[in-house]
Amino acid sequence: MSNGQTRSEAALFPVGARTVDMKLEVVVIPVSDVDRAKQFYAGLGWRLDVDIAKDGQFRVVHFTPPGSLCSVLFGKGVTTGEPGSVQGLHLIVSDVVAARAELAARGVDVSEVFHDVGGVFHHAGEEGRVSGPHPARSSYGSFASFSDPDGNGWVFQEVTTRLPGRVDARNTTFTSSTELAGALRRAAAAHGEHERLTGNADENWPDWYAGFIVREQGGA
Repeated sequence: MSNGQTRSEAALFPVGARTVDMKLEVVVIPVSDVDRAKQFYAGLGWRLDVDIAKDGQFRVVHFTPPGSLCSVLFGKGVTTGEPGSVQGLHLIVSDVVAARAELAARGVDVSEVFHDVGGVFHHAGEEGRVSGPHPARSSYGSFASFSDPDGNGWVFQEVTTRLPGRVDARNTTFTSSTELAGALRRAAAAHGEHERLTGNADENWPDWYAGFIVREQGGA
């Protein structure tokens, strides 16, 4: 699809016409052994929300990653998909090196940190992978991957600054203390550079931090 087609189609559905929010909250993944999958996802440190079984023919297991508003669901009788057929599930993190290290410490077989030969985002599978984080550590450009016991594929993607329009700056939110701490560290570093360039000690740093974080989340 060309960019022109995309814009034409977007014109048919103006932003003001939206009346109902549509929030992706559950992703269903197919597994062959429910108990094995449950043990794996619990081992990642994810929160177990639900484990309900009925009549031996139906079971629902529900996990939520730390800080996520979206959960994963698997079980028996919940999908007709082939176990291991779901690929490219993205987990957005503020520090891909730290996220990878945490999983490795939990005994998970996780890839090295990599970036794509094209710069940002990445090709399917292992095509185009280049060892190490993105050279400029650009947001959206650094990854690490792992799979569950059935082969369902997950990817860590490092995002520190959102693309314009991805977050409404009027609704700046953080889903974990770790995410907020990362934003505060980046604000502190930027504020130090601001003081160095101006040659003045800025006593109004709380407002400066707040403005920086809002602008960063808004993609500025």
